[in-house]
Amino acid sequence: MIEMDFSQPRHLMISVEKNGPDKLVKQSFPLRPGRYSEIRTRDFEFCFNLNGEIRSIRGLRPDWPHPAEQFKRTLGNDWVYYTVGDKSGGEGIVSWMGEYYLPCLPYAGNPVWEVNYFSNPVVMGAMAEWSQLFGDLYMAASKGLYPHAGDLIQRILANNDQVLHERSRRLNDIIGQRITVLPPDTRHVDYDVVPLNIADGCLYQCEFCCVKSDGKFQKRSKENILEQVAALKKYFGPDLDNYHALFLGNHDGLAAGKDLICFAAEAAYEALGFRPRAGSPPFLYLFGSVGSFLAGDRALFEQLNRLPFHTYINIGLESADQATLDRIGKPITAKQVETAFGKMLEINETFEQIEVTCNFIAGEDLPPGHDESLARLLENPRMTKKKKGAVYLSPLKDSPKKKRTPAAVLQHKGEKPRAGLYLSDPAALAGACRRQEEYPSTEKE
Repeated sequence: MIEMDFSQPRHLMISVEKNGPDKLVKQSFPLRPGRYSEIRTRDFEFCFNLNGEIRSIRGLRPDWPHPAEQFKRTLGNDWVYYTVGDKSGGEGIVSWMGEYYLPCLPYAGNPVWEVNYFSNPVVMGAMAEWSQLFGDLYMAASKGLYPHAGDLIQRILANNDQVLHERSRRLNDIIGQRITVLPPDTRHVDYDVVPLNIADGCLYQCEFCCVKSDGKFQKRSKENILEQVAALKKYFGPDLDNYHALFLGNHDGLAAGKDLICFAAEAAYEALGFRPRAGSPPFLYLFGSVGSFLAGDRALFEQLNRLPFHTYINIGLESADQATLDRIGKPITAKQVETAFGKMLEINETFEQIEVTCNFIAGEDLPPGHDESLARLLENPRMTKKKKGAVYLSPLKDSPKKKRTPAAVLQHKGEKPRAGLYLSDPAALAGACRRQEEYPSTEKE
């Protein structure tokens, strides 16, 4: 048990505002993007967003597992532990995943492999240290210490644990529901997106999916979208300056059609202050179904390509084997999947500002035709023609937690697979059962 003494505040090193790069840079040691505040004690580093909300905690003691590992708090007020895995650097997670860090979610259903950081008292002591720091700041404010940081301290004290919990619920209220899953491509912005719902429900209600929406697919009205945008601007406040990505939800945003997609994207771009950074436009993420993707005509993609975003569309293909589709209860045909895969390659070749990716399930007890059909798709020479696009493998619920991909993918042209994550729910981080591993078509970063 860790005893906390609030009678004498510890010496704190307070940086009221620090400036990182304009956009996320993927590297072995975390370089925090954007503007933020930092407070250091002897043993820990605490970072806060521009609203004074705690965002991350990193240990500084020699017994901390690794200097680059840290806790990050999500919009849903959950703490996610970022590990470098068994090794750091080029031989670590990046060699099979394409990212330097693996987010370990605070529930058992969704890690790529089991990392039991809860059993490490040094790691879990970070939460106690956060409570200690809050007490230190309260004492400092009452005694008039750190006058240069007075406004920052007051903002932090105004965001106590109860307030942070209520804010996560407020976000759900603004967008009308909890975001249960994010597109795996949001890993490129470390899952930091502004969520804006343009539709509810989904087209298929697949039996295997445990994050599907209740009810039939229905588009939101333009009035509702504008109300969300106005409320989101107020909700994020000054910290909007640190966001470079928009997620148009929910589970089949593409089915909302080009008019509503472009209306929402342009309204958010204008009102929320998105802008190009470091030579690249902001990112737009959305899900699409096989049906909505195949129904999309050239005019849709031409209009998306003209948006002031680089757009990622993630399609749930799941399998090109009919027996597998029937087993998981996905009401489409293998022929439709093959057609959608070909269209994905065509869109990626044609439109500079659009990147289509897709998901396939993975599991040890699937029909043999699943891996065989996937291998055939990946042998398409057009897979490596453009430096964009990825195929994500989604191990089914209760699949063994293993740091590997199916043999069919491993054997594809002898290339080394890497993995991305399907981080669920920025608003609550609970309940999702799918996780993602990625076999990228190229070395895109």
